[in-house]
Amino acid sequence: MAKKFREFVLDSGTKILCGKNAESNEALIQQVEPEEIVLHTKASGSPFVNIKDSGKSMIENLFSDDLKKAAIICARYSQDWRDRKTDIIVHKFKGKDVYKDKKMPLGTFGVKKKKNMKVKKKDIEDFIKKQGE
Repeated sequence: MAKKFREFVLDSGTKILCGKNAESNEALIQQVEPEEIVLHTKASGSPFVNIKDSGKSMIENLFSDDLKKAAIICARYSQDWRDRKTDIIVHKFKGKDVYKDKKMPLGTFGVKKKKNMKVKKKDIEDFIKKQGE
């Protein structure tokens, strides 16, 4: 069986989970803890990305290096990046702010509170080079 998510372990040891499609986005959101950070691009067609907290208390720090790297991962695997290759707006929110109603299609969720982050084109390109893609 294939892995449900893309997984990344940052230099700090922080684990990042990234959905691959609607089914894995659904599974990813189901395993998110209420206080963990979740990311998704402003535009549709993005993986959900979950920063696994592991007690590091970095949840609220919008400018943390781990958060920036997770946002780059989210932007990199989005359709917005695939189609436009420009700066990408990523939404940051907590697991407890995600909801789903019966009319929403597979892999689609609503968010109550979110903050915007801008991921620069150069940061995404640098990530791609580092990954050897």
